[in-house]
Amino acid sequence: MRKKTFAMRYTAGQPAEQVFPPELQFPFVHRLPEGALLPDYKNLKVLVWNIFKQQRAEWQSVITDFGKDSHLVMLQEAQTTPELVTFATCHFIAVDQVPALSFPQHPSGVMTLAKSAPIFCCPLREREPLLRLAKSALITVYPMPNGQMLMAVNMHAVNFSLGIEVYRKQLATVGEHMQHHCGPILMAGDFNAWSQPRSKALYHFVHKHQLKEVHFDHDHRRTAFGRPLDFIFYRGMSIENARVLKTEASDHNPLLAEFSFT
Repeated sequence: MRKKTFAMRYTAGQPAEQVFPPELQFPFVHRLPEGALLPDYKNLKVLVWNIFKQQRAEWQSVITDFGKDSHLVMLQEAQTTPELVTFATCHFIAVDQVPALSFPQHPSGVMTLAKSAPIFCCPLREREPLLRLAKSALITVYPMPNGQMLMAVNMHAVNFSLGIEVYRKQLATVGEHMQHHCGPILMAGDFNAWSQPRSKALYHFVHKHQLKEVHFDHDHRRTAFGRPLDFIFYRGMSIENARVLKTEASDHNPLLAEFSFT
């Protein structure tokens, strides 16, 4: 029997807890809980990074220097090591991770760190048909200073497959949530769009859901077969600036972006 998908939530001073997909997955309106306060930042700062399971030196200094002041940090291949969990819970209110691969000590998967608590959390997993390894995605919704609700989609797309049907399926599952969301959307991560069919499927999805792509003047993103793997897409916001950091702390370079609200 297939294991039930869940997220692990880490909060400072509290034991980790499992978060399962909500029974009502497609609410038409996300509302702020009674008594909750809106955040007070002016622009939304985002860091997106495949952190390569923290296997290389200097990952901690990079994420500390460039991540601690971000409002959202969206990691792929993040292992829940004590060092990463400590950093995350010290600097962020909410830390959610979808375990995709189980290692002897610390599972690996997408992890989203946020300065405000999510009002909606839906973990997703998709198994690669060839290697039978799982890739994960995480959909969370956060209040914004202008009263709107931001949907953040942290994506690690399936990599090895014959054809692209499972790739399309993974995107389509995310799309079902997008079409029921009224506010801004941020979709980012490692999309493994290393072939023309994959790239075509990704851009078809982006066009269908009226997303815009963040472009980089000096594009140092990780590539495979000449195609970038990491992307940031958005809707309902304006991009102010974006850049790619060059580092040896992972086999992917981090993406930084800043958005203003429309």
